[in-house]
Amino acid sequence: MAETPQQSESRPVLGVGMVGYAFMGAAHSQAWRTAPHVFDLPLQPHMAVLCGRDAAAVRIAARRLGWAAAETDWHALIKRDDVDLVDVCTPGDLHAEVAIAALEAGKHVLCEKPLANTLAEAEAMAAAAARAAARGVRAMTGFNYRRVPAVALARQLVTEGRIGRIRHVRASYLQDWLVDPSFPLTWRLQAERAGSGALGDLGAHIVDLAQYLTGELIADVSAATATFVAERPLAEAPGGTLGPVTVDDAAIFTGRLPSGALASFEATRFATGHKNELRIELNGDRGSLAFDLERLNELQFYDRADESAEAGFRRIVVTEPGHPYLSAWWPPGHVLGWEHTFTHEVRDLVTAIAAGTDPAPSFADGLQVQRVLAAVEQSAAREASWTAVATN
Repeated sequence: MAETPQQSESRPVLGVGMVGYAFMGAAHSQAWRTAPHVFDLPLQPHMAVLCGRDAAAVRIAARRLGWAAAETDWHALIKRDDVDLVDVCTPGDLHAEVAIAALEAGKHVLCEKPLANTLAEAEAMAAAAARAAARGVRAMTGFNYRRVPAVALARQLVTEGRIGRIRHVRASYLQDWLVDPSFPLTWRLQAERAGSGALGDLGAHIVDLAQYLTGELIADVSAATATFVAERPLAEAPGGTLGPVTVDDAAIFTGRLPSGALASFEATRFATGHKNELRIELNGDRGSLAFDLERLNELQFYDRADESAEAGFRRIVVTEPGHPYLSAWWPPGHVLGWEHTFTHEVRDLVTAIAAGTDPAPSFADGLQVQRVLAAVEQSAAREASWTAVATN
């Protein structure tokens, strides 16, 4: 572990370097700042260095977000002796290159989702993580919604058999920030930078949650995708110059699980009036569970064992100290927010590194999601024909 003046005999320091400082970089920075003040971590995170291409901008971001130093070359960040872990918060086109180089240099890695822009890149990343794990180097994919306490509680109830044999999974992730056709062409709308559109940005989350909550891997899919606005204004080119949108705006697909359960998925950035609505519902032969991100502190639970005259979905306010993660936070009823999911992610990653265990979701989990996304794209290109998800 990195040596710093703050290191104590009982709590070694974990030096962190982060690549990227925009939306996700700010969220991850808050998590690295907050986690050691909330949880009794076995290692002390030290925010050693932040990396970005613009020297002036990254220095300003480092000061604002709490990083001790700044770099403009991620290769230099990886070589630093005060960096034990590399946090990858860049657009998808850099995920594979940065993560693989960091793992090969013996650095732990946290990489934002989706794991990569292509299936081949994700396979290479998972292989690098497997090789690194044999040397005690750990890697995690950043599916932060697993760390919502209500979602973690839902997983507990499923594993305890409270909803029985699962028959249906119903998942959607709806946003509306692209409804205006004059919204500029950003990197998220360019396949060479983002890999895919709503499918990878939003669909990756609900695919991961469906597999996490059920404990099953999606076997095959039938899909359709659409791009509603084919061209958008170039932000850097005044005068109304347009550039092509090369990703999907929306994706809808159905899937089958090995148990025979059926699943449906919808991911779109054109759902007018929906700001950030991720919803997932599981129906089993003994009960049902439903979660909505816009009601982050609640879980809906239906138990068939209830008397029919009183049966119905009941609202569980997930703020009790016995609920996942919540013993470290506030008294019951004092709710958490979206940003806390990243703090919980840091807590779990640091704990796994100290214990010498592989964190979850792993790069192998990230690869599995990528395989589903690839199958969705293949199915959509073949008139929604049923397409098997690759298994190796």
